[in-house]
Amino acid sequence: MQNTMRNSWAGAAAMTLALTATLTVAACGGGEKGEKKAETKAGGAGASSLTVSVATATLQNLPRTVTASGSVSAWEEVPVGAETGGLTATGVFVDEGSYVRQGQPLVQMNPALLQAQLRQQQAAVQTAEANAARDDAALGRAQELKERGFLSQAGLDTALANQRASQANVAAARASLSETRTRLSQATIKAPVSGLVISRSVTRGQIISPGTELFRIVRDGRLELDAQVPETELRLVRAGQSAVISSDQVGETTGTVRIVTPEVNPENRLGVARIALRGGGFRPGMFARARIEVGAQPAVTVPTASVLYRENRAGVFVMGTDGRAHFRPVTVLSRAADRTAVSGIEAGVRVVVEGAGFLGEGDRVNVAAARPAAAPARAPAAAPAKK
Repeated sequence: MQNTMRNSWAGAAAMTLALTATLTVAACGGGEKGEKKAETKAGGAGASSLTVSVATATLQNLPRTVTASGSVSAWEEVPVGAETGGLTATGVFVDEGSYVRQGQPLVQMNPALLQAQLRQQQAAVQTAEANAARDDAALGRAQELKERGFLSQAGLDTALANQRASQANVAAARASLSETRTRLSQATIKAPVSGLVISRSVTRGQIISPGTELFRIVRDGRLELDAQVPETELRLVRAGQSAVISSDQVGETTGTVRIVTPEVNPENRLGVARIALRGGGFRPGMFARARIEVGAQPAVTVPTASVLYRENRAGVFVMGTDGRAHFRPVTVLSRAADRTAVSGIEAGVRVVVEGAGFLGEGDRVNVAAARPAAAPARAPAAAPAKK
């Protein structure tokens, strides 16, 4: 009995010692694994930083080009109408697309009625002149009789009034004759200016009313582009600056800024620069683009390799004081092989160049030191002479 109890206590003690040893080993193993995980995390944090190169944004005077687009229009459109109306067009001598000279006949109206009125007015002038001559002679006789005392003052006044009335009738008849002659000359409609006919609204046999527009002429055939310029760049454009105008249909031509309108559209924030075109196959109403040379302008430039595009927006990574890179959107003004002019950052900031494409917002980076110049290669040491 006693032997049996002793054996039971011995077995329980052995099991307790084995369990304690197992827990001790497990605790030691877990601590080692925790330490390894902490070391791994620490090592991962250090591995996330990227070594990059940076450059400083600088302020430079660069040739600047302002890009704009708009519609081609006439420099000056001259409407041509009839001054004399109620007559039938018997001849139309030009059509759309014709280039006319100043004074060239465009339309001939039937002059028969006006020619009859002209002859009537000429006869009226002759009658008035004859009456004036008769009254002049009567006045001369009345003055002579008055001097001799055979005519009263009242008679002389009557003769003088008749003579003055006759002179007035002559003047009125001559004015009527001049009016009829003017209307007769207006029966032939002539080009008021030289230029290109762009529209025609008269046909032969049409009864023309006075004031009706018959043609529209582009004065001297001169065209210009109404280029719409953003208000942020409108201050750079000046009259006299050269420009290159291009169209997918007719190619390119050159031009000069004629005037910059003082008003900006409040809806789209665009101003208008009118660019006179030199030659080319442009026509009124066509769409065209313009590159206006506005001269050297101060601009912030960065290395071209530092400019990235994220979500269709240009930008650069700027180094912060905390050693992290932050993405800053910019607007590209002009681009060259090595330097790009931008707006949106200030001169003096440091931008990431090499390695910028691998960065995300707020990444911690290491700035690479400037590479030292390579030292000249040393000549190999001479081998010791054998004894």
